[in-house]
Parts: sequence; structure tokens; C-alpha cells
Amino acid sequence: MESLKKLVQRHRGDKLFVFLPLALSILGLFLILDASSVFALKYFDDKFYFFKRQFFWFVGGFCGFWFFSLLDYKILKKYSLSFFLFSLFLLVLVLFPGIGKEVYGGKRWLSLGIGNFGFQPSELLKISFIIYLSALFEKKRNFFSLLFTLGIILVLLLLEPDLGTAIIVLAIGFVLYFVSGAPVKEILLSGLILPIIILPLIFFSSYRRTRLISFLRSSFDASQASYHVKQVLIGLGSGGVFGKGIGQSRQKFLFLPEITTDSIFAVIGEEFGLWGSGLFLFIIFFLIHRLLKLAIVSKDPFAKMMVSGFAFLIGFQTVVNLGAMVVLVPMTGVPLPFISYGGSSLLICLSIMGIVYNISKQSNK
Repeated sequence: MESLKKLVQRHRGDKLFVFLPLALSILGLFLILDASSVFALKYFDDKFYFFKRQFFWFVGGFCGFWFFSLLDYKILKKYSLSFFLFSLFLLVLVLFPGIGKEVYGGKRWLSLGIGNFGFQPSELLKISFIIYLSALFEKKRNFFSLLFTLGIILVLLLLEPDLGTAIIVLAIGFVLYFVSGAPVKEILLSGLILPIIILPLIFFSSYRRTRLISFLRSSFDASQASYHVKQVLIGLGSGGVFGKGIGQSRQKFLFLPEITTDSIFAVIGEEFGLWGSGLFLFIIFFLIHRLLKLAIVSKDPFAKMMVSGFAFLIGFQTVVNLGAMVVLVPMTGVPLPFISYGGSSLLICLSIMGIVYNISKQSNK
């Protein structure tokens, strides 16, 4: 009996990979209900409209977490290419009229045909790309294979268009190449290639160029900032040290655009102040710290690269989102992991943590 108890304990995973994602997701549900109630009541006559939709995806994400926590992660290596090709196929589908759902001029969603729900294939691409590269680089590291794969992805993403996801995927590719043990000269070459790819994508688009110019102006003079940026700064600044209190945000009264998606951190800063924002940052970066620690102790190269990729994905999206809130980077529409309204993002984030929990169980054997 005692030996069985020790065996079960050895096979248990790190419970923080269960508790922290669920806690962050529940916090996100609460913030979405708080931030969206006025907008939802005015335009949908139901103040719980966004909350109910996000809760639907939360349940789906929990099922994804449970599924991947039980599935041996090594199976993902076998089907990594098929998974990746399937996500590329979905990226092609969104470009077809009647299949792709156009929102704000971008075709980034697939209509699910029920309750006006849509799924964003680019979110699925992030996880499939990490799994595919981890399996590929475990066998053989090839810089030109990476560039070819990134080229295909960039073409599809820029046809939507979705520059934010394109930048994230580019960064993931080069980070995983570095983790796989790339030579220093190739890493330096990667550092030169990134700006060569990104800068033309910005300047050849009037919309992106306008956003960049607005960002540069606001960096030197807040009065020159766009309306969106100004409202974010007002929300964060008015929160002070201790915040206005739960439910007391003024920005949610139709002042701040996209308040439930990429701007939801402004509500955290306004209602919970500096201490609440700091606590939130501590929790999410502590989760990233645990992910990196797991990557370091993992003896399986495939698991090591996968967890490193997941840690970078969550960390990079957090930094980009918060950087846009404090005018350190331009607005890109990148969601805040586990928190922002967006079912596709929440579903993928929780599924990722299911894979991580499974890896932590295997590492404890």
C-alpha cells in the first residue's frame, strides 16, 4: 500500500499548472462580465452576452485541458505534421467568401454556424506550429526549412490580414530554433532577418503605417496619441495605487474601444490600481517561470522545446499586450492570455496547459 502511494505521488504533475491557468481564466470571466455589461446591455439587450459566450469557451477549454492532460504528449510528435497542415488548411478556408467571417475588414474567423460563434484558426496555428517545429528540430535542425515554413505562414496571415499573429509566429520560429541549439552565427543572422521582414510589412500598408506614426507621436507627446491610447492611459492613470474598486470603472461606459479584448488590462489598472495590476503580473509571470523551469528539467528534447515555445508564446503575448497599454509598442490587437475576451485564445491557452501538465507528470516518473 505504501509503495502504491509513493508511485502515485511520483506520477503526479505540478498542480500549479492546473490551479494558475484556471484561476486566471476565472478572473478573465469576471473582468469580461464587469467590463462588457454596459456595451452588451446597449447593443444586445443582455448584460451577460459576452460573459455567457466566454463561459462557453471556458468549458471547452477545460475539456481541452482535461483531454491533453490524459493524452501522452509523445503522441503529438507522431501527428505534428498532420496537425500543422490542418491548421494551414483552416487558414486557407477563412479566405473563401461564405466560409470566412469578416470582422473589422479582416477575414480571421471561421463561422461555426451556431449562435454567431466563430473560431480563429490563427490561434490553432500557434500551438500546431510549436508542436511541429519541436518535432522537426528534434530530428534535424535546418534554417532554410524554417524560413520556407515561415514564408508560407506569413503569406496566409497577411492575406487575412493579421500582422500581430504574423509577428508572434515569426518570433516563435526563431526562438525555437535558438532553443534547439543553433550556432551563434545563425542566431545573429536571424536577428537581421526579422526587421527586414517586419518593416516592409508595416510601411507598405497605410493602416499599419498610420498606427506606427500615431504610436511614435504618442511616445513623445501624449496629446498626440490616438483616442484609443488616450482612453487607455486615462483608465490606468485614474486607478492610482489602490484603484477605484470592483465594478467602478468609468472606461467601460463606452469610452474605451475594444475594452473586453486587447484593452482589458486598462480595467484591471483602473479598478484594482497599481497593487492589483502588480499582483496580476506576478501571477502570470510566475506561471511563465514555472514553465521555463519545467523546460530546463525535461530530459526529452521534444518536451523541452514544446514547453519553451509555450512559455514564450504566453510571455510574448503578455508583453506585447501590456506594452501597447503603456505606449511602449504600437496597438496590434494581441489578446492578453487567459484574460481577454476571445474564445479561440482561451481554448488554445487551456489546451496548452493540459499538454504542459501532462509533461510535468511524465517528468516526475
